[in-house]
Amino acid sequence: MIQENHQPAVLDPTACRDRKTPMRLEPSITRISPCRPQWLDYGWLLACLALSSCWCWTAARQLSATFDEPLYVSRGLERWRTGSHAGLMRLGTMPLPIDCDTLPLFLYERWTGTPIDPVADLAWALPWARTAGLAFWWLLLVYGWLAGRALAGAWGGRLAVAWLACEPNLLAHASLATTDIAISACLLALIYHFRTGRQGDWKWRVGVPGLWFGAALLAKASGMVFGPLCMIVVEVERLLREHWQTQAAHGTPRSWWDSLRSARPMNWLHSPPASQFRRDLIQIVAIGFIVTFLYCGCDWRAEPSFVAWAHKLPDGTAQEIMVWISEHLQIFSNAGEGLVRQVKHNLRGHHGAYLLGETYARPLWYYFPLALAIKLSLPLLLAPVVVLMARRRALANWAGAAAFVLLLFSFNCRVQIGIRLVLPLIVLVVVAVATGLVTAAGTSSMLRRRLLGSAAVAAIAWTAFTSWRVWPEALCYTNELWGGTSHGYLCLSDSNYDWGQGVKELAQWWRQRGVEPLDVWYFGTDPAAAAPPLRLLPLHILPLQKPDDVRAFAQGRYLAVGTTLLYGTTTLEPAHRQAVEFFRGRKPVDRTSTFLIYDLGEPLARRTDVEKGRPARK
Repeated sequence: MIQENHQPAVLDPTACRDRKTPMRLEPSITRISPCRPQWLDYGWLLACLALSSCWCWTAARQLSATFDEPLYVSRGLERWRTGSHAGLMRLGTMPLPIDCDTLPLFLYERWTGTPIDPVADLAWALPWARTAGLAFWWLLLVYGWLAGRALAGAWGGRLAVAWLACEPNLLAHASLATTDIAISACLLALIYHFRTGRQGDWKWRVGVPGLWFGAALLAKASGMVFGPLCMIVVEVERLLREHWQTQAAHGTPRSWWDSLRSARPMNWLHSPPASQFRRDLIQIVAIGFIVTFLYCGCDWRAEPSFVAWAHKLPDGTAQEIMVWISEHLQIFSNAGEGLVRQVKHNLRGHHGAYLLGETYARPLWYYFPLALAIKLSLPLLLAPVVVLMARRRALANWAGAAAFVLLLFSFNCRVQIGIRLVLPLIVLVVVAVATGLVTAAGTSSMLRRRLLGSAAVAAIAWTAFTSWRVWPEALCYTNELWGGTSHGYLCLSDSNYDWGQGVKELAQWWRQRGVEPLDVWYFGTDPAAAAPPLRLLPLHILPLQKPDDVRAFAQGRYLAVGTTLLYGTTTLEPAHRQAVEFFRGRKPVDRTSTFLIYDLGEPLARRTDVEKGRPARK
């Protein structure tokens, strides 16, 4: 086993970009110093930041509010006005992204003296909140660039940041004022600093990762699990790499599998490096939680739900004790409340799952792997196969290891409403694949190197064209293997397709056709869905006894139905099932990206295109 003060090699086949011959990936105990970024690297990074931000900024102004955004804007403004995070903690939502998004709105209030109405002013306030959220997008791209450079040199950084900047699923969420890009950026920064600082002093080994772990916790409660899990995986990968390098340096090169068996992983639990790692991990986690609790603060009040629960206990001494504790334990609201609420939500699940046209009452263990296969762009799905064919060990880096473990962890995730919940996994896959291509090219013959380079250029061009083609509705993106974006609502729903963002497009459809006022059965919370010429019709809470009762409540001839309400996890309410049965028996006369539009004056179709597994034709 290597001693703690041993300096392992940094396997960097493209560390010096001016080499005329490729550096072979040979084990060594000599540290290779990476070249400093030059004007080309900074220019490349700035171009990716500018072009992707332009895509996001313009898309943000075309989309209406998603399901979560109106509430986030309201609670964010409430936090700045009162100084309390209680509103967000009761939702189980961590505050850092929401505070960042709504800070410009609060500063506008203070500057003009005019309060913002989260309902009446949402149409113009939301794009500004989304613009502020681009700060986390820039953070993600910068750390994607740094991670790529650390793993595969200058070209590793360039390819990684370019791929991140044009991946449609990442661009879709970067255009919104939500929390998923924030947790992805903070988690990537945590892993990067943890890996690069393992042989530094306490500040770089523990202090900086501890602060980033706190930022990941403040971005989203899932950071509480993702952060320690990724740090453990990254440390194991580092120790395995060092063990393999030491064997090779002593003239006994082995494969990774032979090296793993000879290392006797169980003995690591009692080794000096493992002891050091345990101490560091405990300190990093402690620093992260301290930062989280200090940032969220406390209102120093009793928790009403805790008090109510204590009063409902059976009469006796135990009830008196619990009532006294609940009324005098005035430490709420704090970060713990938000974390606990989110943990409970994850354990309970979220109304089952919808996948490939079927609704399931319980979560599916294979939901996220299959959803990723449907939603990820084809170049990102095919690239790992190309890398493995060129050089099997090229994907054996900390980014690839962390992505693989997060994929395994997704089998246990019970909230299955969109791949946004595993967005950090997508980021790590992009970094691993991009650097794997560069590593494989750096250790290949001239012909293979050119082929891999051409494949990398083609992958970026293909992904960029895909993102341009689905602008601004990248949330709906579905790859070609599953029928393309227009068929996506038959495969997945909720934030994978219709998250409520299509009201503006529906209003534009009405203006172009000039038909009578339009009834809307809508999945979302945007107030614009109830503003003329649209009329909100919540069929799922109306007293429908049979499917044809829908006609009695519709005021106009045309009715637009959100695809998530028609093809998704239906509620337990009988009215919802009756409405779904009514519309699935009819043929849509038109559609937008997220709405199917029905003419209630037409007779019942014998067999609709939707029933045959095809979307209605325009």
